[in-house]
Amino acid sequence: MRSETVTTILPAPRDAVFEYMSDIEKLPEWATEFARELKREGEDYKVVNGLGEFYFSIQADPTTGVIDMFAGPTKDQMAVFPTRAVGLTDGRTAYSFTMFQAPDMPDELFDAQHHSLQREFGNIEAAFS
Repeated sequence: MRSETVTTILPAPRDAVFEYMSDIEKLPEWATEFARELKREGEDYKVVNGLGEFYFSIQADPTTGVIDMFAGPTKDQMAVFPTRAVGLTDGRTAYSFTMFQAPDMPDELFDAQHHSLQREFGNIEAAFS
């Protein structure tokens, strides 16, 4: 199974980065390709993009800075996208996001999604510049 991790150093305290990245309502601000639209259906959220409509949720722990993001076609088939905000000694924050290639996902699609994530990291950096 392939994985790719993207990391950036942000000029902001960890708590600010954690609060922003763990707020599901902020997703369309930075994940402009993945979450072209964010819809709420009862207690559930869905993202809409060029591949369709997907359930989306976040489980976050402010003590560790772990922000696990989940997305999938059904609530029973959600893949995990682990992310983490780590405070650095100089007051900045390292933010990392890991994605995994599903067994049935073509390499071309995984590569395209990885490149999309790299572009979206520009939006995260702009939010903290």
